[in-house]
Amino acid sequence: MAKYEELQELIVTGQKDKVAAVVKTLLDSGKAPMEIINDGLTGGMNVVGAKFKAGDMFIPEVMISAHAMKEGMDILKPLVAGESSSLSAKKAVLGTVEGDIHSIGKSIVAMLLESSGFEIIDIGVDIPVARFVEAVQKERPAIIGMSAMLTTTMSRMKDVIEALKEASLRDNTRVIIGGAPITQEFADSIGADGYAPDASSAVEKAKTLIE
Repeated sequence: MAKYEELQELIVTGQKDKVAAVVKTLLDSGKAPMEIINDGLTGGMNVVGAKFKAGDMFIPEVMISAHAMKEGMDILKPLVAGESSSLSAKKAVLGTVEGDIHSIGKSIVAMLLESSGFEIIDIGVDIPVARFVEAVQKERPAIIGMSAMLTTTMSRMKDVIEALKEASLRDNTRVIIGGAPITQEFADSIGADGYAPDASSAVEKAKTLIE
């Protein structure tokens, strides 16, 4: 019989087709969908996150694992839609600021957050200040994550935070920023709630900020 440890290993090794088969086997054996998500899929991505942070896995491998996780999530999400502990209980809006088209880091953060139970609204790259504000107004997320990989676009992060204040949206939304040129000192200087040097840290920070 399939076990959660087997499912976790398939996530870590990115075996997408086998993930789907094991998830179906677990369901057929009477396992609860939410239990499979928490103990199997999320457990596997937690291992991936730890390996990535330690330098034992790299971006291409993480993305393969995330795609394998998504294969399982696609089967299970409809089955937990009505549960009080459903995956939409937490929401995060993610985007790369205006003038910057880098997306890989943001995409990895999105995948790891989703595997940790967040509902992700990825608004893309080269996003102007007004679009961030619109997304927060519409989605009312607990977290807004901004990425900048260029020193020339860093100042846009402060512009977004100031615009959220002007729109009376700042108090109920926690802001996490990241990207190659970003530092904790910069995050403090613009009034962000958190800084994440890597994708795993972003997930840890997000969890901490909504507790």
